[in-house]
Amino acid sequence: LDGVLVTHGIELVACAGFMRILGAEFAARWKGALLNIHPSLLPAYRGLHTHERALADGANEHGCTVHELTAELDAGPVILQARVPVFPGDTPETLAARVLVEEHRIYPEALAQIAHGLQAKKSI
Repeated sequence: LDGVLVTHGIELVACAGFMRILGAEFAARWKGALLNIHPSLLPAYRGLHTHERALADGANEHGCTVHELTAELDAGPVILQARVPVFPGDTPETLAARVLVEEHRIYPEALAQIAHGLQAKKSI
């Protein structure tokens, strides 16, 4: 993967639904250039089944996080988060649907912020 990214001049990788843990060497080489969106307010509910776990815990809010990918699962620096309320009677599906709306809103926003930063670095 590293060779493909370098060959094509890739500067930023935006993952969604990326269900793999990165190797430490790869993550270190691409530090700050690998992004992911996760359906929880990290650091809460790392990993899978975030909506089910939030409901089981009786959380009154949930949400999503754009973060840097690192070799540690869902542990990279947070770039942007969005919160949604948890309503009485919510199911994992209804909560997931509300979170997904926010994922679609904040991921492009985070990417634009980062791309603007990359452009600023190039023009210096």
